[in-house]
Amino acid sequence: MTAATLRARAVGLAAPALGLSLIIAASAHITVPFWPVPMTLQTGAVMAIAGVFGARLAVCAMLAYLLEGALGLPVFAGGVGAAVLVGPTAGYLVGMLASAVIVGLARGPWLRAGAILLASLLTYALGAAWLAGFVGLDRAVALGVLPFLAGDAVKGALAWALAAAVPSRSQ
Repeated sequence: MTAATLRARAVGLAAPALGLSLIIAASAHITVPFWPVPMTLQTGAVMAIAGVFGARLAVCAMLAYLLEGALGLPVFAGGVGAAVLVGPTAGYLVGMLASAVIVGLARGPWLRAGAILLASLLTYALGAAWLAGFVGLDRAVALGVLPFLAGDAVKGALAWALAAAVPSRSQ
């Protein structure tokens, strides 16, 4: 592949990734104010984006979102700036990046359903493990996992249904 081809592919990913990062940012602000982890639509948005557009574009969108937040744009649900990337919710953000890969690589509706479940479990594990450093493991599970199970099941089902209904645009 030539340098010109690589540049063209990068530019071709940049615009859609930026647009999708704005969807992730908007979903982060549709929130139920829990503490220390707010309940948002963000996990569902990431999984729906990954299911429809595939891993490459979903990961680029998540990376763009994280960069926007690190640069101080008000995209995060729980604060502004790079401090969020090391704060109590940082593990969940890493989990969502992993979710973009896992769900985005799954092909077919049943594999994708399993991928959404696996991605949710991984997000909980990474998020609660990181949060435990702030509040202890028992409280991390009580505050950062249990209140989210029912809502995430609904968001996962909606992401799965959307990905199944929309023809794949995976890149």
